[in-house]
Amino acid sequence: MKKIEAIIKPFKLDEVKEALHEIGLQGITVLEAKGFGRQKGHTELYRGSEYTVEFLPKIKLEIVVSEEDVEPVTAAIQQAASTGKIGDGKIFVSPVDEVLRIRTGDTGADAL
Repeated sequence: MKKIEAIIKPFKLDEVKEALHEIGLQGITVLEAKGFGRQKGHTELYRGSEYTVEFLPKIKLEIVVSEEDVEPVTAAIQQAASTGKIGDGKIFVSPVDEVLRIRTGDTGADAL
């Protein structure tokens, strides 16, 4: 099993969710986040004063899938979240040792 974490732009969430639904993904966790990478924030004007916004709003998706689903899920996220501009985000894939469904006690792939 693998855990896929994706950081995307907030306005791309619906497109990514639809793309994941189309490939049959059943569950997803969505978190609001703030951060910056190479784009290093931006400047805004508020009441005549200019200030720097260093942490930009982002969305973090967390998905645990079986090994064979990693490629289709990451491809769907990449295609749906891409704008071709800086700040599109990143996808991280890491191993998951164990999963336990609280309600039933199912473990491993059965718990997904």
